[in-house]
Amino acid sequence: MNNYIKSLRTKFKKYNIDGYVVPKNDDYFTEYSKINRLKIISGFSGSAGIAIILKNKNYLFTDGRYTIQSQIESGKNFKIYGFEKLINCNLFKHLTLGIDPKLFTNTQIKNYFSNYNKVKLINKNLIDEIRKQKNKFITPFFSLDKKIVGESVNSKINKISNYLKKNNSEYIFISAPENVAWILNIRGSDGPNSPIPNSRLIISKSKKILLISKIKKCKKLIKNKIIKQDEFIDIEDLPKKILNLKGKTFIIDDKSCSIFYENLIKSKFKIKKREDPTYLLKAIKNKTEIKNMIESHVLDGVALTKFLYWIKKINKKKISEVDAAKKLENFRKMNKNFLYPSFDTIAGSGKNGAIVHYRAKKESCKIINKKDIFLCDSGGQYKYGTTDVTRTICFSKQKQNIKNIFTKVLKGHIAVATTNINKDNTGKKIDKRARKFLNKSNLDYAHGTGHGVGFFLNVHEGPQSITKINTVKIKEGMILSNEPGFYKTNKYGIRIENLVYVRKLKKNLFFENLTMAPIEKDLINFKLLTLTEKNYLLKYHLEVYSKISKYLNLNERKWLATFI
Repeated sequence: MNNYIKSLRTKFKKYNIDGYVVPKNDDYFTEYSKINRLKIISGFSGSAGIAIILKNKNYLFTDGRYTIQSQIESGKNFKIYGFEKLINCNLFKHLTLGIDPKLFTNTQIKNYFSNYNKVKLINKNLIDEIRKQKNKFITPFFSLDKKIVGESVNSKINKISNYLKKNNSEYIFISAPENVAWILNIRGSDGPNSPIPNSRLIISKSKKILLISKIKKCKKLIKNKIIKQDEFIDIEDLPKKILNLKGKTFIIDDKSCSIFYENLIKSKFKIKKREDPTYLLKAIKNKTEIKNMIESHVLDGVALTKFLYWIKKINKKKISEVDAAKKLENFRKMNKNFLYPSFDTIAGSGKNGAIVHYRAKKESCKIINKKDIFLCDSGGQYKYGTTDVTRTICFSKQKQNIKNIFTKVLKGHIAVATTNINKDNTGKKIDKRARKFLNKSNLDYAHGTGHGVGFFLNVHEGPQSITKINTVKIKEGMILSNEPGFYKTNKYGIRIENLVYVRKLKKNLFFENLTMAPIEKDLINFKLLTLTEKNYLLKYHLEVYSKISKYLNLNERKWLATFI
């Protein structure tokens, strides 16, 4: 039994609770944070999950991406269910569950627990009480020039102000730090894989702003006159300062505004719950952002192509999954604009490739077997752009069955890439195109086909995505991933992922590839491809060659030319 679970249970009596709820997110609701309380208590390292610790039982709820991983990491101490089982779950019907109000929204609690009155707000985090966090070095926020981001802060604040006027509200509380980053053209170092500035922002109808964070993080911004001294509130002073504001109404986004802050604002103001308009504004990239993303993907494509050539043709040693991930990062580091990975690399050989979000650990990872197929999903944060790419490769001749499934995944990938967006203009419609060829053989995958991507920000961002349920209209300037796959438990995993952006030519909307790296031809059954699909592949590899070949050595270039 995890010692932290025992320590946590000793606190139940003091707070008069029957259990305690631990989500994956921190109090900024970011996907990747430096504090991972869920991992501390459960051992589960996936990006989505909620643990509920009772007096004599433990439960972990997660999604289809982590079915295998959660069993491996937490199955010993936790009963594991999908998130769908948590909604109005009867397991906790007559129990009082403690929660930290800074880590949940009211909407989440209403969705998850039918007996809403049985949830008790505890204004201390019990995981932090049993495991004191060390005060890490605080790095200051920094600003990005308009030449990099393509739009001024004033222009963005004008848009928010107009939104407030339309919605007849005096203020909006921007609770998601990635949205603060976009509005103020600032970035930080508060995420392990994203340049997130942990902060919140109040914007008034009259265009006044109040940036909420720690003074040490904002000193440079104040010194360089990015924000004025009176536009800053130290997080400790926030309760008092909010209550001093004049006005009647506040807009909050209940996806990222916690119960704590909602209750604070509600104590003086009338609340209107709306989706933060910044999400959609941020999702539509301007020409400068697209240009920078294209350049970042060329650099990233060079690194990945060098790696693919090395692992397939040069490397003769036995290497582990961790060695492969490090080698790929070293290729990325060869470029001075590379900063750090945009998420922890997924490098899975054979059966580990079937674990959708597998993370190789030095002490337990596999040596890459040349008879197995190898799935590698990785990305980088560059000056200035964010990348995410998956390639599945082989080192030896594979069974026809594997080649057929790889080809069906590829056909789905091509179907997404060649979508007529004027006709199929939502992620829900496009998702069907991706699964069509697998579905004909009664095959599928338990994750979405694509997610939105930030500009030098989070590798996963909304509101757009390609899933079975997303109905957000796909618009010019949006960036998404295109990543169908297939996973056979304890055997192998296949995924092919490119990032794409939405381009407009005349009145036609279509996807343009950002990712520039070859797709494994040794796993394709060309007999299953139509002439149109073959032509797409040829054209794609011609474009890859034309954009990255000049950065490759002669042998790498010759190898890349074989894809054409």
